[in-house]
Amino acid sequence: MGLVSSVAIYFIIWWLVLFAVLPFGVKSQAESGDVTLGTEHGAPTRHFMGRKLLATTLIAAVLFAAIYVAIAVYGVTFEDIMV
Repeated sequence: MGLVSSVAIYFIIWWLVLFAVLPFGVKSQAESGDVTLGTEHGAPTRHFMGRKLLATTLIAAVLFAAIYVAIAVYGVTFEDIMV
């Protein structure tokens, strides 16, 4: 697996994991009872984006490592998967 394809695969995994991680820990203004005037009641009170980006990076790194080992060490190809 080349450098460009490795970066592309990691990028795709990172975005997929980000969309999976985004809803975790979100508490709306209506749930917390602290609705700011002029905002949507479902808007989050705190989003913890730094934690989510860190978690996304770590999870994506683990998933990429597993995929890299499967491809580089065990020689898994797309033909093997598409049987």
